[in-house]
Amino acid sequence: MDQFVIEGGVPLRGTVQVSGAKNAALPILAATLLADGPCRLEGVPDLRDIRTMLRILEELGVEAGREEDGTITTRVVDPTRVRAPYELVKTMRASICVLGPLLGRRRRAEVSFPGGCVIGPRPVDLHLTGLEALGARIVVEAGYIGAEGADLHGGGELYLGGPFGPTVTGTANVLSAAVLAPGTTIIQCAACEPEIVDLARFLVAMGARIEGIGSPTLVIHGVERLKGTNWKVIPDRIEAGTLACAAAMTGGDVVIEGLDTTAMTAPLTVLERMGVGLERREDGSLRVIGVGRPKPADVVTLPYPGFPTDLQAQFMALLCVADGNSFVTEKIYPERFIHVAELQRLGARIRKEGASAIVTGVPELTGAPVMASDLRASAALVVAGLAARGTTTVERVYHIDRGYERIEEKLRGLGARIERCNPARTEAAAAGS
Repeated sequence: MDQFVIEGGVPLRGTVQVSGAKNAALPILAATLLADGPCRLEGVPDLRDIRTMLRILEELGVEAGREEDGTITTRVVDPTRVRAPYELVKTMRASICVLGPLLGRRRRAEVSFPGGCVIGPRPVDLHLTGLEALGARIVVEAGYIGAEGADLHGGGELYLGGPFGPTVTGTANVLSAAVLAPGTTIIQCAACEPEIVDLARFLVAMGARIEGIGSPTLVIHGVERLKGTNWKVIPDRIEAGTLACAAAMTGGDVVIEGLDTTAMTAPLTVLERMGVGLERREDGSLRVIGVGRPKPADVVTLPYPGFPTDLQAQFMALLCVADGNSFVTEKIYPERFIHVAELQRLGARIRKEGASAIVTGVPELTGAPVMASDLRASAALVVAGLAARGTTTVERVYHIDRGYERIEEKLRGLGARIERCNPARTEAAAAGS
């Protein structure tokens, strides 16, 4: 199993390019099931999760291929296949995003309950309630969600708010089913994340009629068919935020290119409050300048445009070296604190209290072996390891491969001393020599 070995204490310097957004690309790839013709998608990152989605699409009768420049082209070749198998879906939460497009285009779906990172309960009841409002009949049996939509129709006004805010993947599913349902559907408390906006605009480019894009109220007028189209996926705001944390935590000076700062107001505001130097440039790039020990700050995760839960762990790593006490409150996934114990192994002082953590900054972290538990926790451990004195070994980096494209190469390009290795392969090679 691959691991990262990091020799910390090197300030990151240079320029780095942000990849396309995984969380936008996945529902957009799922939505290509709706198209009558081929779709050509630019900016799709080459990630483990993307490859999983492509395999799921192949199981559903979609021919998909990646060109030399990274562009992915999809074409539906067998519209009769409706089963997304457990063997693939169990590895990735976003697999559930094929449910809505299958129901909308083929009027039937059999999708296994999804897996993904262990960050607390993430039920799909709002997905199913929304689809039932469109006239779907839902049967849950043997770990699969079965949906029949022979009489699919506009669902009138329906509500997708949950106990911790709007459901992002639920909004994607209901939206993707409603665009081909005769009549009008009004989604109240729709997710407003940039990735949902990108999906909605992609659907419009295919011929969908959607009003209120970017707002909590989406009005969808069903159309008879959707055509194939060309699209470029938005940049990954979570990767950009992760790189900004790494630059700040190492006292570096990094220019991040290809990002959209308008989608990052909340995390950039927190960085400014911590005293991190930010320079927004006319070309759209962002310069991040570390300034010694940052100031403490309070972070509360909220639905967009609030602070993103997917950056909570990385910012906690940065707060571990702040000069004072900080508070981190998780209001999206209250159990998303598995990274706390691993940061403590590096010398962090963190006390967890319910859905909050109190972080008392220390002058420095020290390297140690740590274990990644989920995608964003693994990114936080890498960020912390880059700043820690000595050697940090991060195990189970397959988690980070799910959401960060060639992260070690990008960091090495900024001067980081980070290597990917596999002890088992090394030992096997040594034994065979």
